[in-house]
Amino acid sequence: MEKKHFELRKLLEAVEKELLKKPNHKTLDRLSLLAGFQDWDTFRDALHGEADGKSNYGE
Repeated sequence: MEKKHFELRKLLEAVEKELLKKPNHKTLDRLSLLAGFQDWDTFRDALHGEADGKSNYGE
C-alpha cells in the first residue's frame, strides 16, 4: 500500500509540473495567429503597447 501511495504521489507531481509549464514560442505563435496577429511578439506588443492587429495588414 505504501508503494502505491508513493507512486501516486510521483504521478501527481509530474502532472502538476506539466500543467505549470510555460508554452514554447512556437505554441504562442500559433495561438497568436488565432487572435489575428502574425506572431507572439506582435500580439504581445499590441497587449502592452500602442500596436494593434491592423499593423499586420499593412501594405
